[in-house]
Amino acid sequence: MGWLSAYIVCLVLGAASQTLSQTQSRSNPAAVKATEPPSVVITEDATQLINEGNLKEALGKLDALAVDHPGLVGLEYLRGFVYYQQSDLRKAEIAFRRAISQNPQDRESRQMLGITLYRQGRPADAIPVLEAEHSSPAMTNVDPSYLLALCYIDVDRYDDARHTLAAEYGFVPDSPSAYLLTARILLRRESMVPAESTARKALQLNPRLPLAHKLLGEIYLAKSDINQAIQEFQSERNFNPLDATIYERLGDAYFRAGDDEQARESLNRALLLDPHSTGPYILLGKVLVRERNPLVATGYLERALHMDPGNYITHYLLGQAYHASGRTQDASREFEKSEQLRFGADSSSAQAQSPSPYEGKLPK
Repeated sequence: MGWLSAYIVCLVLGAASQTLSQTQSRSNPAAVKATEPPSVVITEDATQLINEGNLKEALGKLDALAVDHPGLVGLEYLRGFVYYQQSDLRKAEIAFRRAISQNPQDRESRQMLGITLYRQGRPADAIPVLEAEHSSPAMTNVDPSYLLALCYIDVDRYDDARHTLAAEYGFVPDSPSAYLLTARILLRRESMVPAESTARKALQLNPRLPLAHKLLGEIYLAKSDINQAIQEFQSERNFNPLDATIYERLGDAYFRAGDDEQARESLNRALLLDPHSTGPYILLGKVLVRERNPLVATGYLERALHMDPGNYITHYLLGQAYHASGRTQDASREFEKSEQLRFGADSSSAQAQSPSPYEGKLPK
């Protein structure tokens, strides 16, 4: 699961948990069924089914209830939530809009509507919905600020994105920290031009801002501007000599530039500072395989695999090292394991491509 998908899942679960728990916690189920109206009992039954993952059965109960009680508060939210879980985003949108029309103070439906619109690729439509929620005086821990910033970025409203992110993290909107934070998010969104200019603005405001040169180096590395990336990483190293990831990034940049000696030197420095990170071991394996030293490469890659057995890239590179060492059976095993991890257990129909760490994009 990617970082954005994980964030949206957290938003959805947070928005849903309050409504679903409130519906369930009215009282003891046996007592409820004896005293509550049938509509309440059905709603609670549907909520229980949703929590158990029985979405189709829950939707059947809710649809039947909608016929008899079309204006029942909370009903459309539950229907919308089920549709969302079923990835029927259009029906989810309709249900959440109905819920808001019935109760304009329904914050959970407003949050879910904004998320649903964003997932449909409609950030411009999501912005006014999320802005209304963002300005609510009853903000909770589950708020849409970050998603609102992403919507601003998607419609090129970078200043608004920065202001929103600054408020989320407690920074002054026009501070160096706010610019650097926004540049990081822009890089994640692969918006390289505004990411670079925003990071440059952060450095202009504070030339000694920690991690600013590192971020610029990552931007240039993602753009395959290797020489500029090396310069930025070197600048960051001068400000922050104890950050192992700086040396790892330098090693990666030197490797891409074809300077294996400098790459090994930087990666060994990274390992001295942090021997528990897999990145330098993997990159050292790549360097040594290219230098036709597969025996030593095997040691580094086996170490990385021991630390993270689920990394398909490490399995693939280890297969290369084994193959170069004449260990064909071990190589076949690692290549097969790499495909299984990358494409799933049934990888026979997948078109395997040669993976290589850090190629084109930075690790997230």
